[in-house]
Amino acid sequence: MRFLLTDEQREFGRSLDALLTAADTPAVLRAWAAGDHGPGRALWGRLADAGVFALAVPEAYGGVGPLPVEAAVACVELGRHAVPGPVAETLAAGVLLAGTGGPVAAEWLPGIASGAAMVSLTLEGYGPYAPDADAADAVFTVTGDELRLAPGPGEPSASVDPARRLFRPEPGGAPVAKGPAVRAAARAAGDTAAFATAALALGCGEELLRATVAHVKQRTQFGVPVGSFQAVKHRLADTLLGLEFARPLLYGAAVELASEVSRPGAGTGSAEGSPGAGAAVAAAKVTAGEAGYAAARTALQLHGAIGYTEELDLAWWLRRARPLRDAWGTPSACRARVLAG
Repeated sequence: MRFLLTDEQREFGRSLDALLTAADTPAVLRAWAAGDHGPGRALWGRLADAGVFALAVPEAYGGVGPLPVEAAVACVELGRHAVPGPVAETLAAGVLLAGTGGPVAAEWLPGIASGAAMVSLTLEGYGPYAPDADAADAVFTVTGDELRLAPGPGEPSASVDPARRLFRPEPGGAPVAKGPAVRAAARAAGDTAAFATAALALGCGEELLRATVAHVKQRTQFGVPVGSFQAVKHRLADTLLGLEFARPLLYGAAVELASEVSRPGAGTGSAEGSPGAGAAVAAAKVTAGEAGYAAARTALQLHGAIGYTEELDLAWWLRRARPLRDAWGTPSACRARVLAG
């Protein structure tokens, strides 16, 4: 299958790139890591105005989705610019609540679509931590067939990325929905979170490679740019191949998810989910995550000691690559799912 983005999809990506380039995301990241969520929430609102979060929300609740291909385009750009906040989790929450239906969907989905609501969540089987729960307007948890609204973000846990803080949500909270529809919606939400994280990892890797290529072109050794050394060229070429191999898997997973959404009954809470779509998402997740992490290792090696200094903006991308690789499906878990699928 040959897959190409449409002109509208490419223009959507370019418009997000222009928006985020003008937003000075390194400054937003530094503020977010310091506990000042104001600049990040303002940027979140501009992304919502561009339609990013509406992509996971059905039209009945004020969205335009679900549109997995467009969501992939958006998340790659957000990953390239290292946008802070629970992006994958909010998109996944849109799918979770749409599949659950009822009053909780009517209460929260319009806010997710408009950007008024930033949401984090935990799902059974994906670990106990909710990223950026302290900044979120709601933290949803799913255990078995019960969906609960956590009473608080809980205590923070150590995180490699200071602009992606992890919290174990406070236990308790009355169930806001329960039943088989919750269990099915949680499976679809887990796929969405893994898919969005794969796109974020791909974008992160792309930016790391771009910054590294620019650096080796201007850094000199023995009177010539280090980028002219054969060993450096090979390392960069391997990094590029990894990222380019991940890209079609990501968009292939988007096509699978779009096909699943278009099935009769999808989005009503009765859909059990497609094993093929889940395996495609897992393949994209492990490949994009490993490629992004490899790009970080290449960037650190070729930048040398300056790569991890606080003064260099690159450090924010370096510290994000590995958490994105492991979030919403570790490499080993994704490989197991691909084999099972």
